[in-house]
Amino acid sequence: MGALEAVGGYTLLDVVGRGEPLAGAADGADVVVLAVPDHAVAAVAAAVEPATGTVVMHLSGSLGLDVLAPHARRASLHPLVPLPNPTVGSVRLRTGVTFAVAGDPTARSVAESLGGRPVTVDDGDRATYHAAATVAANHVVALLGQVERIAGSVDIPLDAFTGLVLAAVEDALSMGPRAALTGPAARGDWTTVDRHRRVVAGMPDGRSELGAYDAMVALARRLAVERCGAGDSVVSGPDRHGALLPDGGLPDGGLPDGGTPDSGLPDGGLPDSGTRGEVTLAAAGYPS
Repeated sequence: MGALEAVGGYTLLDVVGRGEPLAGAADGADVVVLAVPDHAVAAVAAAVEPATGTVVMHLSGSLGLDVLAPHARRASLHPLVPLPNPTVGSVRLRTGVTFAVAGDPTARSVAESLGGRPVTVDDGDRATYHAAATVAANHVVALLGQVERIAGSVDIPLDAFTGLVLAAVEDALSMGPRAALTGPAARGDWTTVDRHRRVVAGMPDGRSELGAYDAMVALARRLAVERCGAGDSVVSGPDRHGALLPDGGLPDGGLPDGGTPDSGLPDGGLPDSGTRGEVTLAAAGYPS
């Protein structure tokens, strides 16, 4: 809500918290925003009495519009950016990020008001979209957790890898993952991969750590194979040499030998019940 108030044109009428009556949350509001966990969206939406002309909008990336019954005007707005707390979130939402939108055009209008890039994601594609978003954010953070554990075992802090991580992400986004791939799997250096596996397997909870490492090696190998199929059969350049997929590399299953696989509104307008230039908002439920 803070981000919308900051850009202007929106007025926050009320915030209805956990345990408070929800029935009248839509009274006098152009848009009711359901800022609640996914499992609570349907129940909260059902508890809000429908109001003529009011748009009810959820912020879930994985849910469709059906959970907003019985409301006639339904919308979904999901920002593709982590929001760890209200202060950081208010700033990040105004940095031109992508928003997945669906339903009533109000969602697109809100995204554009925040300076964002709206992308329509239909109900049938929501699970696929959200899976990709989860990998892009949550899984990357989980991998950095493994970096922290491996590096910490030899007293190297996580922030020592900042430049490496940021450059790798920048390359992947600008060049594409296949062209950006470097390292042992890219050059077919399975001797180095085997040394890595030995030290990772020797860590506390080594089976789990090795399973994660092996899974990432398999994905890196997949990129390397795809790049090879595109015509790059030999890795060349500084610190790269030899055949991309030498004999004795990863087996067909994708894991190294001994791996552990278990291991908006039309024309910029506002809702019919609103006043052009000023949208009234109500937030129902509770923050996730």
